[in-house]
Amino acid sequence: MTFADRLVLWLHIAVAIFTIGPVALAISSTPRAIRHRDIPVLRYLSRITLIFTAASLLVLVFGIVLGNIVHAFSRPWLTVSMTLFVVAIVLLVLIIRDQRKAIRALADLASGNEGGSGADRQEAVESSEDGDDGTGQRAAEAAHIASVERGRIAALGGVVNLLWLVILVLMVWRP
Repeated sequence: MTFADRLVLWLHIAVAIFTIGPVALAISSTPRAIRHRDIPVLRYLSRITLIFTAASLLVLVFGIVLGNIVHAFSRPWLTVSMTLFVVAIVLLVLIIRDQRKAIRALADLASGNEGGSGADRQEAVESSEDGDDGTGQRAAEAAHIASVERGRIAALGGVVNLLWLVILVLMVWRP
């Protein structure tokens, strides 16, 4: 391998380490932020996910360049790895969408719960559930949406992290 070939390999590895790690951490931390209804942290995690997902596309670019340099596109492990990486990116786009839905739902929930003590809010929710107004129903819907998004993000995040682990095994093992 020439120096340029080795440079592309090192760039591929470095970009993989410094982009996939933060994305994995952000998507793994998102369900906890939703459960604790911590909107600022959730917004931060969503931003991290978006930025590092976009940056992780460089892993694919450097991988394609490296595959072209070493003429390995005919190898099944490389094709499978690239396909799994594209699937992971698509799932990350869905996770970003779900993070935004959870942020909106929690913001709606927070705006509906402003003012009064916790007991006052609970009374308002109970009275509105009895049919006085729609505030309690909207709060319940927002809490349900946030809960659904939390589960979806946890499931998709697990799949994405598993895909990256499979890609790593394929890159090292090279069947």
